This record gives sequence, structure tokens and C-alpha cells, in this order.
Amino acid sequence: MSERQASGATTGNSKPSAGQDEKKNDIPEDFDIDMEDPETAKAAVAIQSQFRKYQKKKQDVKS
Repeated sequence: MSERQASGATTGNSKPSAGQDEKKNDIPEDFDIDMEDPETAKAAVAIQSQFRKYQKKKQDVKS
């Protein structure tokens, strides 16, 4: 099993990097996703399909 590095909150490093602060400011306050939009559904299916392929490939490599 691979070990992952813990996040800053669990290791005691509470100072966020400069990149994280900048990304938070770029997101508009009124950000909203229309869940009824057919394009949103198509995008979700495409993302899920790619993720499942990734998981299957990852599982095949382990065995």
C-alpha cells in the first residue's frame, strides 16, 4: 500500500501556500452549476467513465 503525505492541517503546518490564496480569490461568489442542463449531465458521465477506466487500469497494474 502506498503512503500519502498528510495535509498541512494534520502535520501542524498551518501556513497556506501563496498559490492557494490566489486560487480562492479567483472563484466568483455566485458560482453555480445548473444541474438540470443536459451538458452538465453529459460532462458528469464523461468524467465518471474516465475515472472508472483509471480505477480499472490501476487495479490491473496491482494484480
